[in-house]
Amino acid sequence: AKYNQSGEDYLESILTISREKNVVHRIDVARRMNVSQVAVTKAVKLLCERGYVYEEGKHLYLTEEGKLYAERVYEKHCIIREFLVAIGVSPTNAEEDACHMEHLVSEETFASMKRFLAKTK
Repeated sequence: AKYNQSGEDYLESILTISREKNVVHRIDVARRMNVSQVAVTKAVKLLCERGYVYEEGKHLYLTEEGKLYAERVYEKHCIIREFLVAIGVSPTNAEEDACHMEHLVSEETFASMKRFLAKTK
């Protein structure tokens, strides 16, 4: 999948909301991401076209491919945040930095971060 920070952020939001609630609505995504419902509507349309999301009535669901993609992005986010905290970054800054870095970090760097954290446990 091509790098798409906005799309990845929407997928990650849908994934995390779906872990907290039985169903995901556009308003839930808008609130979590602090964006308008119009922005969510546009993003969902694109994600549906790409085969990552589907809708049933007012409910949003990740397709199998969308779920795998969202889980990869979320894993990167969590590992990067954990890595940054491990090297002394404050939890607040680590969270914010991880939101940006998860979209840009190479697979090599990500794998190295995971190995580093595995050794420190």
